[in-house]
Amino acid sequence: MQLALTGSFVYFWLHPPKVLGLPLSLIVLTYFAVITVIDLEHRLILFPTSIFGAILGLVVGTIVYQRAGLTLPSAVGSSLLGGMIGFGIMYLFYQLGTLVARYRAKKLQADGIDNDDEEALGGGDVYLAGALGLMLGSRFIIYGLAVGILIGGLVSLILLVTILLRRKYSSSSMMVFIPYGPYLIAGAFYMLFLG
Repeated sequence: MQLALTGSFVYFWLHPPKVLGLPLSLIVLTYFAVITVIDLEHRLILFPTSIFGAILGLVVGTIVYQRAGLTLPSAVGSSLLGGMIGFGIMYLFYQLGTLVARYRAKKLQADGIDNDDEEALGGGDVYLAGALGLMLGSRFIIYGLAVGILIGGLVSLILLVTILLRRKYSSSSMMVFIPYGPYLIAGAFYMLFLG
């Protein structure tokens, strides 16, 4: 992760992003790295990082849409609408994940294993999607979430195939959860810097 962040910093130093500029791009990259590392290590997105992300997202989204030709009120409105869309979509997935977690708990109990109260999708992912929606705005949040979901699905499929090929599967091993924040971050990174 540190190598990827350092490489990104060097690349952005040599080729500054035109829309956000170098300083703001480096702040966004640092924020993305903090969220990714914490989520990978602890499977947790902290509320204070979500608050910081919302403030950063509103600033970034407003700048992106102002540079696209919108007036300040329209740029702020587009950023806010993107935040609501991102939060709303992931909240629906969160509710679906609650059903999956209940099903998993019943399967674990049926196998004689104690429930570990694991969530399929955490509340932090919902807040993160809202912050990323503020960054990407109403025009791009759907695409950013789609890219992130596709990357997360691909990684999950590879994990599933690996479990099946190693023949180390049981009903509990097929109910493995992965941190989802890094994939949402990847989708936002693609839309902000590569898309």
